[in-house]
Amino acid sequence: MEKRYDIIAALDINLDIIINAENTDLQFGQKEKMIAGYNFEMGGSSCIFASQAARLGLKAAGIGVAGDDLPGSLMVDKLKASGVITGHLRIDSSIKTGVSVILCKNGDRAILTYPGTNDGVFPQDFTDDLLKNSRHMHIGSYYLMKRLKPHYGNIVRKAKSFGLTISMDTNWDPDEKWNGEIWEVLPYVDIFMPNENEAMAIAGKDNIQDAVEKFEGIVPVLVVKRGKEGAAAYSGGREYFCRSLDVDVVDTIGAGDSFDAGFVYGFLSGYDIEKCLNIGSICGSMNTTKAGGTAGQVCKEKLAKMIKERD
Repeated sequence: MEKRYDIIAALDINLDIIINAENTDLQFGQKEKMIAGYNFEMGGSSCIFASQAARLGLKAAGIGVAGDDLPGSLMVDKLKASGVITGHLRIDSSIKTGVSVILCKNGDRAILTYPGTNDGVFPQDFTDDLLKNSRHMHIGSYYLMKRLKPHYGNIVRKAKSFGLTISMDTNWDPDEKWNGEIWEVLPYVDIFMPNENEAMAIAGKDNIQDAVEKFEGIVPVLVVKRGKEGAAAYSGGREYFCRSLDVDVVDTIGAGDSFDAGFVYGFLSGYDIEKCLNIGSICGSMNTTKAGGTAGQVCKEKLAKMIKERD
């Protein structure tokens, strides 16, 4: 029976205000400085993931909370414009929408975040009806969504009982504790997609090879993102590698999340790991060509053309 949704994800709803401070010397003391420009963009790791998945034609549904405020309205509009199914979002006037002010300068960035609705999803939002009618669950911002973190073990066990496959990208732990609860979740994860530093921190290892070995036998597919160096995948005792595209990078906000969505799109399409890596690499690389997490995302038609050209 055809499922209502291809992907469901708990959304860390957060508006990014991106400031181009390239030629600005930031100072306190009430000193006003001019900036080169700014953008309001979709933030939130899982939001960016869902946006890219929807642009690739997947029926991606978000579970989340937005504040009854301007940032919340902008985020809901941006999710809808990307094609994300928003019927499971709640508007809550008692909480402010999460906002990040991102100061970009010299190829680096400083980020100031008010979490707000980032952590607005409750375990009971994953209803039996929602799980029964979904093919796949993606877990993002694991360490930021503290309401869900202690319950993800039960959530993924129930999801598996309904036949869902599961992908996970924890992102960075701001507390740098890398809590052991994740080891209750990982045995149910089909695709684990950290970057190199996250993989080593979670595994408690000081080199990537030891980290990879620790995850072997726990997750069927491990994908380690290496930024501009590309990405590697490990499955069934084999290692696969794919380079990133040679593009003019504007910023790297959301590149890893778009990579994740591309890889999962390939996985749900029944492609082999090499092709999934290639699709992920295209999505992640193209994301970097425009400011913000979603402006550079590719649609299904453009992806097909780029795959053909790359082959």
